[in-house]
Amino acid sequence: MSEEKGIASGEASPKPTVGDDDPKHRHRAIWISDVHLGTRHAQVNALLDFLKDNDSQYLYIVGDFIDGWELKRNWRWLDDYNVLIQKILRKSRKNVKVTFITGNHDEFLEDFVGTEFGRVKIARECIHTTADKKRILILHGHQIDGMVQCSPWLEKLGSALYQWILDFNYYFNRVRRRFGFGYWSVAAYLKMKAKSAVKYVNDYEDAMIQMAQKRRAKGVICGHIHRAEMKPIGDMLYMNSGDWIESCTALVEDSKGRFRLLKFHEETGEVESIENRQTELKGIETNANTVCSAG
Repeated sequence: MSEEKGIASGEASPKPTVGDDDPKHRHRAIWISDVHLGTRHAQVNALLDFLKDNDSQYLYIVGDFIDGWELKRNWRWLDDYNVLIQKILRKSRKNVKVTFITGNHDEFLEDFVGTEFGRVKIARECIHTTADKKRILILHGHQIDGMVQCSPWLEKLGSALYQWILDFNYYFNRVRRRFGFGYWSVAAYLKMKAKSAVKYVNDYEDAMIQMAQKRRAKGVICGHIHRAEMKPIGDMLYMNSGDWIESCTALVEDSKGRFRLLKFHEETGEVESIENRQTELKGIETNANTVCSAG
């Protein structure tokens, strides 16, 4: 049943599914973001392995799945990208509800907001209702970024600089491995050392919480800043699913409405639980499972 102005309400919860790869772990919902297909550093094989071992009733792609900016600048489309997209579509055919949230790097998908392709839906934002009836706002997060709203060219310049840092990071870690050292992220180090970056992250988290409060939600799940996190802010829950450029992280919800932040280790194929914290928030009762907004 659909509501007005491009807002579609979800039907009854789909039945638990059996993946085509006999997954090791089953969740009620999975959130991934910032894959940036089209860039050299997209961890596509790691994500494929993660999706092979993890199945869910709901799968949310929380923006920047495809990097339209980078593809426009330097076209790069690998066969692995097609495999990943086919993997997601196979999940949708096996009764998984897939929602693509648009981001700033895949803004070309805005033309398809509000469109449903079978069990695949494209939206700017969603309200997800957890198993214990809590409303969670889902959006990419670029909507509150002042650089995006005021100066898109400035963010594109920052994106190009970030790609250069990732290139340097790649060769730097090749040298480290030759000397027996593990992976170390130059980009993450620089971001956390810069006081302005730390302030931006704090301001970003507060702004996302304010958006969730305006939507009468009790928490928010976002991406955009490539910093995986799950923490309470006041009586709200802030969650960021991270990225599949460096951190290879995902958020999951279990059948009781509890969230965990997972990190996938490509070297071992193992998943580490970064957070295992049960939410203790008073949610708003609702019968809808997902409400996806076109505006």
